[in-house]
Amino acid sequence: MTNKNLGFLMAVGITGAVLFAGCTATAHIEKDNAADFTKYQTYAWVEKDKTADSTAKKKGSSDLAEANIRTAVNEQLRKSGWREVKANPDIMVNYELLVEKNLREQRDPVYTQSFTRSYYNRYTGRINTFYYPSRFVGYESYSTSIKEGTVTITMIDNKTDKTIWQGWTTTELNSNKFTGREIDQNVKTIFKKFETGKNI
Repeated sequence: MTNKNLGFLMAVGITGAVLFAGCTATAHIEKDNAADFTKYQTYAWVEKDKTADSTAKKKGSSDLAEANIRTAVNEQLRKSGWREVKANPDIMVNYELLVEKNLREQRDPVYTQSFTRSYYNRYTGRINTFYYPSRFVGYESYSTSIKEGTVTITMIDNKTDKTIWQGWTTTELNSNKFTGREIDQNVKTIFKKFETGKNI
């Protein structure tokens, strides 16, 4: 393998690692350690204030997003043995979707241009050519504008009106709004820590 090809593969590998890191989401949770999760079996959704619809849409929410997040959360809660009810639930579940513009710092590897140089050998009467491969010279740093979306799931004890569990995660979005797939992935990431959070 030539130095030129090696340099190209290094650049692709570094770029791929940066892109992969940007797509990886980490969930965070907060929990009321005094809460006894063994007594919770049913839940209902907090109804959104219709007068706040315009604000919600600006933050990344919509009727379709609401349907998608409720479907995703319902699926995860059912897996935990919980069931949704219409009246007198143990837990009230709420969500927030927030889309914000942010800057991401990036570093790209920089290489010199490969080139050839020829010279005439007067002793042999021939023209000799030397190849100078591309060389790594450092990194170029710059900022790019991105859209980041935060999904937050909150659980409230219906009797005490106290927040007992909250999970959230932030990821880079492909557009100005959450897609159904992005919502589903974020909710799954959050609920991977739900069982752990219940037993802290």
